[in-house]
Amino acid sequence: MAAIDAAGKYRCLLLDGVTGSGKTEVYLGAIAAVLARGRQALVLVPEIALTPQLVERFRARLSGRIAVLHSGLTGAERLNAWLDARDGRADVVIGTRSAVFAPLARPGLIVVDEEHDASYKQHEGFRYSARDLAVVRAHAAGVPLVLGSATPSLESLANVAAGRYTRLALTHRAAAGAAAPRMELIDVRRAALDEGLSAPLLARMRAQLDAGAQVLLFLNRRGWAPVLYCCDCGWLAECARCDARYTVHRATRRLICHHCGTEHRLPARCPKCGGTTLTGLGLGTERIEQALERHFPGIGIARIDRDTTRRKGSLEAQLDAVRSGAARLLIGTQMLAKGHDFPDVGLVGIVDADQGLFGADFRSAERLAQLVVQVAGRAGRAGRPGTVAIQTHHPEHPLFMRLLRGDYAAIAAELLAERRAARLPPFGHQALLRAEATDAEAPAAFLTAVATLAEPLLGDGHVQVHGPVPAPMERRAGRYRAQLLFEAGARAPLHALLDALAPMLRAGCRRHGWCAGRSMSIRRICIEHA
Repeated sequence: MAAIDAAGKYRCLLLDGVTGSGKTEVYLGAIAAVLARGRQALVLVPEIALTPQLVERFRARLSGRIAVLHSGLTGAERLNAWLDARDGRADVVIGTRSAVFAPLARPGLIVVDEEHDASYKQHEGFRYSARDLAVVRAHAAGVPLVLGSATPSLESLANVAAGRYTRLALTHRAAAGAAAPRMELIDVRRAALDEGLSAPLLARMRAQLDAGAQVLLFLNRRGWAPVLYCCDCGWLAECARCDARYTVHRATRRLICHHCGTEHRLPARCPKCGGTTLTGLGLGTERIEQALERHFPGIGIARIDRDTTRRKGSLEAQLDAVRSGAARLLIGTQMLAKGHDFPDVGLVGIVDADQGLFGADFRSAERLAQLVVQVAGRAGRAGRPGTVAIQTHHPEHPLFMRLLRGDYAAIAAELLAERRAARLPPFGHQALLRAEATDAEAPAAFLTAVATLAEPLLGDGHVQVHGPVPAPMERRAGRYRAQLLFEAGARAPLHALLDALAPMLRAGCRRHGWCAGRSMSIRRICIEHA
């Protein structure tokens, strides 16, 4: 904390602390010192779910006025918080990613909690990374920046290694007697699963409940089942606007596309053959909840996902039930995986750990490791021994072997070495150009023209171009998407290419009518940096 207090000018500090090590206490101490100097602090959190408990804790410890900014507020509430920050009436501003733009009359400190979290990146509309903008803003304001995480991003760790960031380490849990949870794998390759739950996992859950502990089950998929299937003809309920299938929500008897939001009533018969043998394939949190009600009757259950926390105050009510002990079984998505302090959780069960093993994104392994370590950190936080049981069909996977050793730093070092060998970020630089249109052929045709324009600007191989190719989900919300990737070993030639290309694209649209007649607007062309 002294290192943060003494900064007084721009420094980027990576607070690398294991789960339960007291990172929030460090934030509070640093903010209190900033407020004592008459300055303001900005605190970013990745999820709305983390905001209420953080605000409650800050209000109990800090004497200054606190303003809150996130999308769950009314327009009037957001405006008032914005004005309080701008006019200096708010001493501390706490918010999600858009709060990075909040004006501060007397900036003194910026904190980005869970800095690794992908929620800080805005992928639609105006695209930005709140974490990276916080770095730029702190530098411009001449104030220290604290990036906190138990699982720092590989980019931040690379910046520490390069001397751009200073690392502050918290290596032990703060509570007396609290230790890192023990991790174990449950091989489910030949196991008979009951709604995704293996007999060994159920036995461990019962033992913990009998000992008076709480149990948390993690599954990063809401709804009843991700697929509705007809056993008679093989029909699948597919979204008409996306290359995706509808998710079954049995409680509301709805089919919902989680990509575009389209909803339909859950059919009683197959629309293709008229059969009645419709079944849900796969697992969601709703389905796990009903299985828990059957296996553990009379035990209070809290399901925390976007479906159960939509109404104002519903999340706080669920968390209160957990903390009071009224709910002893917790089931949820990533909303439960980070930042929450549940001192009575003795077992964390990860129902399906294989979801992130084979993703197309080169960050898949990093994000899976972060997610597992974060959700595992909910166990054993207050002296009660903690266990993490990971169900998997791939128990020999190298990533799981690394996770069993419980050393995220070693995992990150190995992943960084792989990135360096493959010249992927943060050791290489990329820009992705994506075009969208209602005409299926237009995006690829447009990006082919872009690649032709870019050819003389590639700088003797300093920048490489790949594509165009269809996006991983080619059709979403009725629009077809294609992408073009530029790669470079350094940022300068990539930025020079993009700076030269942007006016050429606008001129080309006016001259050749790329946007007209193809239902595509230049505003729908996005450039994403990695």
